[in-house]
Amino acid sequence: MHQFAPLLGQTQAVELLTQAVIKKRVAPAYLFTGAPGVGRSLAARCFIELLFTESKHRQTINNHPDLLWVQPTYQHQGQRLTIAEAAEKGFKRKAPPVIRLEQIREITQFLSRPPLEASRQVVVLSAAEKMAESAANALLKTLEEPGQATLILIAPSPDSILSTLVSRCQRIPFYRLEPTAMAQVLKQTGHEAILQNPTILNIAAGSPGEAIASYSKLQNIPDELLTEVTKPPQNYRHALEIAKQIDKALDTEAQLWLVDYLQQSYWQRGCQVNIIQQLEQARQSLLCYAQPRLVWECTFMSMC
Repeated sequence: MHQFAPLLGQTQAVELLTQAVIKKRVAPAYLFTGAPGVGRSLAARCFIELLFTESKHRQTINNHPDLLWVQPTYQHQGQRLTIAEAAEKGFKRKAPPVIRLEQIREITQFLSRPPLEASRQVVVLSAAEKMAESAANALLKTLEEPGQATLILIAPSPDSILSTLVSRCQRIPFYRLEPTAMAQVLKQTGHEAILQNPTILNIAAGSPGEAIASYSKLQNIPDELLTEVTKPPQNYRHALEIAKQIDKALDTEAQLWLVDYLQQSYWQRGCQVNIIQQLEQARQSLLCYAQPRLVWECTFMSMC
């Protein structure tokens, strides 16, 4: 069906979802599983448009009264901020975003009324693996009696959310794209330049969304700094200087991405296993909230 035309490389998912509509066997809940950036959210939008085609007054899902899209949020000064809103406001993120209990309560309230325009309501939980335990338990009650609604949970794998939630959902698997489909997506979205960067493509591993996000992060790293970090430091003083530059120029999230980039870069230049292992140790230390500058100092000094 034409609603799924923008979605490339996910033939099985498209077939399962279109047949559910054609045969009028739309499930009360779905679990879209797969790596980030391979089309899960896009598929959800396409599927919702297909479900809402019978709406009399609307042909798109933007601001549709029968759709609720739930995302993980940060708590900041009594307000909930999505990841995009936090980035826009320059909010310093000390803890990862989560889907909160009050957001599940908002879903319950949303579903307490009948559909306004479509034949059913749809709720999407993006990054469902980030649900707080209390939120997941509350959602379970909603899945048991969804009423005139379909819920779509988007997560990396069934193991990333409660098994009791998984058992109440029909699973729709999404896969990493083959190189041809990957190239087609990047060209169609205006990111053809990424195809000339093998390191970014290796990081993405068949995920167009990851490739685009990684390329964007690469552009935010100063060229001089990138040149310095992609080769072993000349001596201890040089190592300390590079660590200082990284700590000053990049936040923790960007530093974690830089670890991925450097690992791929060193692997491509001769499988330098020792350096890759040292970078992996740096990643673990950053994830444990160790002082970033100290982490990089130790990492680069060990490379000398």
